[in-house]
Amino acid sequence: MLSLCCIFRRTRRRGANTRKATFYILIEAWSCSSHISNLLISIKITERRKFLSLGFGFSVCEMGTLQVFKLTLILGCFGSIAEGLGVNWGTIASHPLPPKTVVQLLKDNGIKKVKLFDADSNSMSALAGSNVEVMVAIPNNMLSMMTDYDTAKKWVNRNVTRYNFDGGVNVKYVAVGNEPFLSSYNGSFLNVTLPALENIQKALNEAGVGSSVKATVPLNADVYNGDLPSAGRFVTGIADLMTQIVTFLNQSGSPFVVNIYPFLSLYDDANFPFDYAFFDGGSNTVNDNGIVYTNVFDANFDTLVSALKAVNLGSMEIIVGEVGWPTDGNINAKAAYAQRFYNGLMKKLASNTGTPLRPNQYIEMYLFGLIDEDSKSVQPGNFERHWGILKYDGQPKFNMDLTGQGRDVTLVPAKGVQYQSKTWCILDPKAQNQTAIGNNINYACTFADCTSLGYGSTCNGLDSSGNASYAFNAYFQDQSQVDGSCDFQGLATETAQDPSTAGCNFTIQILLDSFGYRVLVPVKAVLFHVFVSVFFEMLW
Repeated sequence: MLSLCCIFRRTRRRGANTRKATFYILIEAWSCSSHISNLLISIKITERRKFLSLGFGFSVCEMGTLQVFKLTLILGCFGSIAEGLGVNWGTIASHPLPPKTVVQLLKDNGIKKVKLFDADSNSMSALAGSNVEVMVAIPNNMLSMMTDYDTAKKWVNRNVTRYNFDGGVNVKYVAVGNEPFLSSYNGSFLNVTLPALENIQKALNEAGVGSSVKATVPLNADVYNGDLPSAGRFVTGIADLMTQIVTFLNQSGSPFVVNIYPFLSLYDDANFPFDYAFFDGGSNTVNDNGIVYTNVFDANFDTLVSALKAVNLGSMEIIVGEVGWPTDGNINAKAAYAQRFYNGLMKKLASNTGTPLRPNQYIEMYLFGLIDEDSKSVQPGNFERHWGILKYDGQPKFNMDLTGQGRDVTLVPAKGVQYQSKTWCILDPKAQNQTAIGNNINYACTFADCTSLGYGSTCNGLDSSGNASYAFNAYFQDQSQVDGSCDFQGLATETAQDPSTAGCNFTIQILLDSFGYRVLVPVKAVLFHVFVSVFFEMLW
């Protein structure tokens, strides 16, 4: 919504027939879910007509000697995003969006919280002055280093206090590692996580920011279990360590950060009831001593609540560090399912319904993730590269209302994105060496993202020629269309005709040297120009 408020004061110069008016024009603008800063200016002009003759949708009210005119124009949508909502910003991509483009994307969508997986200086610099609340991170491979206190102090100085100034980065949390107790790590971080956590919080305290910046450890939901939510306990083998960690977090005033993925419940168990993974189900429920659970998210969350209660910390703050639904790479990873999941999640978050063990409570959570990452490891599954609520280039995948009102709207896309030329690489219909196609597909998919070709994925229905073309193009785009990257032993050729199908997109990658600095006319400048022009036209 855009509001134009004009407040003026009539004055009469002594001995003059003309009257001067001082106008204060306040422009307020909202996009679908973001707020553009207020703009206040004053203009002095000669009053030639009676202002009460102005109409055109202006509303007039008398305020002593002040008259207020207000024009309201609907530009987009109403409402703010659901309270407590943030996003994860991952950067494991062959052609990542420029940090400044991403930060503007956050602002345009009204997202005020972001969780990082490192402390990359480019990302942090782009966040400076944005007032977006940041959870900065120490990767797992640095945890052993943080067991040395001097190293921890240097890290805090370089990545937290360095940005602690007016107009700097609003760091709220430091994530010490990320899911360090996953079974796939074979216990590599069991002995270093707690000492690293203690040292980072101590360093934050000594730096004078410990009261506003808290260290925590994002943990996977497999650190606790229970046949029913009320039976939740920390798992055998790390129960003592988990008790020490949560006790320290509680003493420091830090939250427990947990990653909950209903999608993985489906992925890991072919017999898992499908609708129980969503928030609008109801056909499948779990009765826990009279408490009825209609979705696995609530059941998982409350299992953690019970585990904390078992160590006398039942009221400890819980933040959901990651929650989301992928859109490709698996039979259950579809845009329609993701839209259904997020629609229910946003409504839940906006209404503050909480969970059965923590009813009517606000839950802070971070969606995973903001943008697809085509270079992530696919060891957990091909879906790992498709968690974004936005495509690789910052464009919306499906309708999504961050306000939780269930409106049929999309996210605001990334602006100023520059792409490579509209050139694709496909299997040459005249290619002779057909027996070499398989090896060349394998080569292309070793270095580029071909996960959309897998079973149940968006490009699974292509024929053999289509599979080869998709793989060749994926490699061609990954290599930024450099000379020689569309050859494959003479099997491939370049084309200007888009080979995409209705369900399968053949990507054109973004430019690696595109830093989002394309000269764009500022939205506020455009709004100001338009409305001031209209205003003066109406006056005269």
